[in-house]
Amino acid sequence: MTDALISTLRSIAGARHVLVGDRTTRRYRKGYRYGDGEVLAVVRPGTLVEQWRALKACVEAGVAIIVQAANTGLTGGSTPFGDGYDRPIVIINVMRIARVDPIGGGSQVIALPGATLDRLEKTLRPLGREPHSVIGSSCIGASVIGGVCNNSGGSLIQRGPAYTEMALYAQVDAAGELKLVNHLGVELGDEAETETMLSRLDAGQYTQADIAPEGNRRASDHDYHHHVRDIEAETPARFNADPRKLFEASGSAGKLAVFALRLDTFPADTDTQVFYIGSNDAGELARIRRHMLSRFETLPIAGEYLHRDGYRLTQKYGKDVFLIIKLLGTDRVPAAFAAKSWMDGITEKLGLGGAISDRIVQFVTGLWPEHLPRRMNDYRERFEHHLMIRMGGDGVAEARAYFEEIFPSATGEYFECTPQEGADAFLHRFAFGGAGGRYRAVHPDAVEDILALDVALPRNEIDWLPELPPELDAQLAYKSVCGHFFCHVLHQDYMVIKGGDVGAIKQRLLELLDTRGAEYPAEHNVGHLYAAKPALAEFYRELDPTNTFNPGIGKTSKKREWA
Repeated sequence: MTDALISTLRSIAGARHVLVGDRTTRRYRKGYRYGDGEVLAVVRPGTLVEQWRALKACVEAGVAIIVQAANTGLTGGSTPFGDGYDRPIVIINVMRIARVDPIGGGSQVIALPGATLDRLEKTLRPLGREPHSVIGSSCIGASVIGGVCNNSGGSLIQRGPAYTEMALYAQVDAAGELKLVNHLGVELGDEAETETMLSRLDAGQYTQADIAPEGNRRASDHDYHHHVRDIEAETPARFNADPRKLFEASGSAGKLAVFALRLDTFPADTDTQVFYIGSNDAGELARIRRHMLSRFETLPIAGEYLHRDGYRLTQKYGKDVFLIIKLLGTDRVPAAFAAKSWMDGITEKLGLGGAISDRIVQFVTGLWPEHLPRRMNDYRERFEHHLMIRMGGDGVAEARAYFEEIFPSATGEYFECTPQEGADAFLHRFAFGGAGGRYRAVHPDAVEDILALDVALPRNEIDWLPELPPELDAQLAYKSVCGHFFCHVLHQDYMVIKGGDVGAIKQRLLELLDTRGAEYPAEHNVGHLYAAKPALAEFYRELDPTNTFNPGIGKTSKKREWA
């Protein structure tokens, strides 16, 4: 059966796009930060029709299917995870199908499954428009559809998390039959003629007359800018299991095979200014957050927090990502990660381990001159807490007047960034995501593993900064915190000391979060690291009653029919 399936997949996508063997499949079966497991094959279809045919062949063969885009997830949700599966796994990687079609003069787009955030941003720029999220996940080549399927939060306060109710997707029903569902709002023909529909979309053979208005379906989270302002609410502003934002493809975590999404775009922000705040009082930042959300006429565009420990960690171990993006652009980052994965695959096969590339890169970037602005580094020495706020339009004057009134204080100061300082500040913050992994790779004798918690705090939380009991703190080699501050989403990276009980420490940390009314994960999805809460697990069962797609997600069953 397996040989016949591989032969069929080769006839569909071409032999060079069907990969078998540990080394050639490594980049696809090993997660960006977590996840690894055996696969029968990786198939890389080049068209939507090929994607449909590959899906159909896999369903008929009875294998498990992981539909994968850029494989940049931080919780291992787009790869196999260990063993325990009761059938072979085929990964269908869709990154070759990458077109973005602006519609409605650019007010919306139709994104095919391999379209990246970087590509979407570049497509919209000449139109004076932007996607829901800019620089962040786009740095490492994340896909548009991956963001929507995994409830990615995004850093832009006025636009909310990645969300749409308009999608074209395939679903395996309770009888085990693969069906195509068109809720894209684009007339593509009779749904009984599946391949004809997909070939039309492949070729872009539709006109404005084929595109229906939104109607009752939305292509973004229209209400988030009101939702986030409710600073007295006892629930978080956004989190992965929020029933408000679980709808078909949105939040599906790979339990559907998505072919296209329709998404809103937004006017590009102009006349912006970044304000950089340093403080030694976490409460001071809390007061700023509550004041701006409740009293400002204009919401901030973005507000990013970075603790001094996270600043230092990223300054040293995220330097390569910062320099690649600044000097070469975001579109070079995926190629750099691919090259790294290729090299790691070779060194692993030679028995040399998979961290040699990390050590080489760390050594080389250590020779590079200091890359961060002097004023930021001065604040690093003087202040424990760092907050970057980007304002636009009338909000610039509003923020300037407010900060001039409250600063300098006994514990804090601020400065207005030059355009280059502002860009560097936000780029430094977003390089945080890979710094922990690099630290672990370079210090294998000191670190057992990373505990990367992705936490949404209640909107009314005042004491927002995590405080750990001494007995837990003693088991950590390093800890750092950053976050989307106004949304109260924090990313807490904890490096467990060598020999530490990672599972027990994580359980204790989650218990502490439960006492605070926090939700987790906030925006990286459950992957294979978090247990899906009952409502989320039921959502997965409704989407995929036979458990064909991405089995085991959210620590659910890996077996056929949810056994």
